[in-house]
Amino acid sequence: MKPYNTTTLPNGLRIIHTPSPTAVAYCGYAIDAGTRDEQPDEAGLAHFVEHMLFKGTTKRRAWHILNRMENVGGDLNAFTNKEETVVYSAFLKKDFARALELLTDIVFHSTFPQHEADKERGVILEEIESYEDNPAELIFDDFESTLFPNHPLGHNILGTPANLKRFGTQSGRSFVDRYYHPANAVLFVYGNIPFSRIVGWAERLTADIPTGVVNSGRVSPLPYQPRELEIQRHTHQAHVMIGCAAYPASDRRRTGLYLLNNMLGGPGMNSRLNLALREHSGLVYNVESNLASYTDTGVFSIYFGTDTHDIDRCISLVQNELRRLREHPLTTLQLAAAKKQLIGQVSVASDNFESMALGMAKTYLHHNTYEGSEALYRRIEALTAQELWNIANELFTPTNLTTLIYR
Repeated sequence: MKPYNTTTLPNGLRIIHTPSPTAVAYCGYAIDAGTRDEQPDEAGLAHFVEHMLFKGTTKRRAWHILNRMENVGGDLNAFTNKEETVVYSAFLKKDFARALELLTDIVFHSTFPQHEADKERGVILEEIESYEDNPAELIFDDFESTLFPNHPLGHNILGTPANLKRFGTQSGRSFVDRYYHPANAVLFVYGNIPFSRIVGWAERLTADIPTGVVNSGRVSPLPYQPRELEIQRHTHQAHVMIGCAAYPASDRRRTGLYLLNNMLGGPGMNSRLNLALREHSGLVYNVESNLASYTDTGVFSIYFGTDTHDIDRCISLVQNELRRLREHPLTTLQLAAAKKQLIGQVSVASDNFESMALGMAKTYLHHNTYEGSEALYRRIEALTAQELWNIANELFTPTNLTTLIYR
C-alpha cells in the first residue's frame, strides 16, 4: 500500500498527504519554478518573489500575514532553490484551515506593493552581503557556476545587487504570472488530518484560480567539461571544492552515488575523508561531500577548508580516497557496514517531520510519485559492490573532476 494519499483538482493542483502521529502538522505549496527558470536579466528574481509573497495580498497587508500563524504559535516560512520555490507552515493540526487559507492567499493573490519592494530590496542586499562574507557557503554557488557556465543552474539564488535594484511590482507579477499556477504546483500536507478535509478545503480555496498555462522553457546544461579554477579572495583560510556533474534525481545510479557520498564525507565522524584529513592528519576542521540532484543533471562535490600551505596535501589525500574506491571494490563486510550506516542515518532523519514533509513535496512536484523511506531502504539493500565500483570509475577519475580554490 502507498504510504500517502494523492489527488488532482480540476484546476490541475496536485495534492499529496501523509499522515503523522503528532499534534503538529505541516502544510505548504511547492511551485515548480526556481532560479533556473529566470531569464538572463532576471537572476535573483525567483528569490525576490519568495520574499515579496509575505508583503501583501488582495486582502491582507504584510502585518496581517506576519501575525496570522504566529498568533496561534505556528510558523510561516519559505525558501527558493534552483528548481522550486516552497512556501509552508508548521502548526497545531486544529489550525489547519487557518494555515491553508493563508498559504493559498499569499501564493495565488500576492500584489507586490512597490513600497514594500523598496524596503525588502534592502533586506535582500544585506542578505547578499552576509553571504559574500561567508566563503564557506559562497564557494558552493561558485562551484555550480563553474560546472554549468552560462546556464541558469549556475546562477546564484540571491542574484546580484544590480539586478535586485531593478525589481519591483511589475517584475514580481511577471514572474508569478508565468509560473504560479495550480497546474504548476503541489499542495502538500504532512499531519494527522483527514484527507477528505484537506481536499474539501483545497477545492473551496482554489475554485476561482484558473489552471494557467506554463511554458517552462528549461534547457539542459551543455555537456560537462572539467575545469581547474583559482579565485583570489584573500581569506585567512583556503576553501577548496572538488567534484563533477553527476546523475539526475531519476537516474537509478543515484542511489549508489548516495551511498558512496555518505562513505566519503557524510555526517558520520567515521567518514573516509574526515578520518584522512582531520583525524589522522589534523589538516582541516571541516571536510564534507555532498550530492545535489536536479531533474536533468546533478552535482557531486567535496568541500574542505585548510591553511593555504596545506592545500596540495589535502587535495592529494582526497585523491587517495577517491582512488581507493576506483581501484578496490568494497568487500562484503565493507558494503554491509556502509548500507547499515546509511539506512540508520535515513531512519534518524525520518524522525524530523518537517524535513520529511519538504522532501515529499519536492519529490512529488518533479516526479509525480513519492516512495517513502521503505522504498529507499530496499534500493540501498539491493546495491552491489560492482555497481558502486562502476560509479566510482565513471565519476571519480582525475580527468573528470573540477577543482575550485579560494585563496
